[in-house]
Amino acid sequence: MSAETPVQSAGTFTRLRLRFRDWRGTRPFWAGLFTLLGGVPIAYFPYATLKLGTMSLTMATTAGAGSLIIGVLLFTLGLTMWFQKATRVFAGIAAIILALVSLVVSNIGGFIIGFLFALIGGGLAVSWAPGKGAEPVENGSQDAVAGPAGEGATPTAPEGTAVEPSPPYGPAGGGTAHEGGMDGFRTEDRFGGNRVG
Repeated sequence: MSAETPVQSAGTFTRLRLRFRDWRGTRPFWAGLFTLLGGVPIAYFPYATLKLGTMSLTMATTAGAGSLIIGVLLFTLGLTMWFQKATRVFAGIAAIILALVSLVVSNIGGFIIGFLFALIGGGLAVSWAPGKGAEPVENGSQDAVAGPAGEGATPTAPEGTAVEPSPPYGPAGGGTAHEGGMDGFRTEDRFGGNRVG
């Protein structure tokens, strides 16, 4: 294999899977999915006719229209969480309220299944927050790669100031009036020549 051999491109399935993963990562995907799944049993059970051998079982109630409305609203809120992520808090609170209402209106919330899915979906939507992207690192800047102070980080100073490490101190952080603390900086360098403390 030479350096000029063309790299095989990823298959169509792999490309679609990666695009879906990127799309899913920028929105409350699982919240929308649980809310959608919660709307299905709430809207379905009041209109369902189950066959058990030769016997048919109908669960239609007088609240069938209310169940259908709650199911359709939950389905719509799930789609809203996916495609309008800015309204995720509103959609999450509305899904929680509709889930609670479905306990009374729709056969105990779609036999508890729809209630639990809608409640979990609403809670996930309210608690979801968009991730923060990585900040660009300037050339030559070590501030972005340095860890927190005291954990192996290299101390940096503002541009134009010279920092001289001070000698190690005892546990009390003692030193002269011009030296401060155990952090390796002189107080006069860090605070413009004034003793603070």
